[in-house]
Amino acid sequence: MFVLRSVVCVQLGQALGKGLIDDVGGPWGVVALRLALAAVVLLLWRRPRLPAARGDRLLVLAFGTSIAGMNLVYSAMAYLPLGVAVTLQLLGPLAIALGSVRRWRDALWGVLAVAGVLLFAAPGAAGSLPAAGLAYALASAAAMGSYLLLSRRAGARSHGAGPLALAVAWAAVLTVPYGLVESGAARLTGPSTLAMALGVALLSAVVPYSLEFTALRRLPVRVVGVLQSLEPVVAGLAGLLLLREWLTAVQWAAIGCIAAASAGVVATGQRPEPS
Repeated sequence: MFVLRSVVCVQLGQALGKGLIDDVGGPWGVVALRLALAAVVLLLWRRPRLPAARGDRLLVLAFGTSIAGMNLVYSAMAYLPLGVAVTLQLLGPLAIALGSVRRWRDALWGVLAVAGVLLFAAPGAAGSLPAAGLAYALASAAAMGSYLLLSRRAGARSHGAGPLALAVAWAAVLTVPYGLVESGAARLTGPSTLAMALGVALLSAVVPYSLEFTALRRLPVRVVGVLQSLEPVVAGLAGLLLLREWLTAVQWAAIGCIAAASAGVVATGQRPEPS
């Protein structure tokens, strides 16, 4: 349930975030607000201490860098529909899921999920994909795969969510300067913009990151990775309802493949690993 709640929250938040891109003058402005506000909330909530060990500090920096990299999906969304950008981003977690399977039936569910991703993102289904949007989405996919592994490792080395709060703060440090250069401080600090951005930060960062951080302590990376292939389903619906982005019949067929793979891996998967 942690992962499913995270999927719904993050896609609703990303749909709202995409709607902010024009208001703040570009995707990096949205990313800057999203991560800065999320960092403030998490730091006040968790009150983390800096890790004493050098290895733990480096892990937090790597974790935060992967979070910053995942936010390249907002740059992809400036060129692509929400559902297409999110589907391409899922190539990272799906690669992790396929790389960790040990049973043939798990591999088949992963193959079905990948087939759905490829079908959903095929040029015939989504139209001509701009090269810039494709590059940003694939870079975000690589970062998301790293995030999945680093989040699990950070959770295993800590009893609280302190590393997550510190990682999001580091991600904000990396991205806020780009947002200020692209959008300017005046466009990022209007009361209505800040209120909307706070909602985006809570829905698409604070809540889902916290849920995923908890889930990755209890579930194998393989299961979490394939469960996250439900994100195109929710992204497609969020894009339709909030952004009026219509999907083709081929894209909905791809969504069916991905949903079936996600349901299959839960129904036939092994019991969760002990935390």
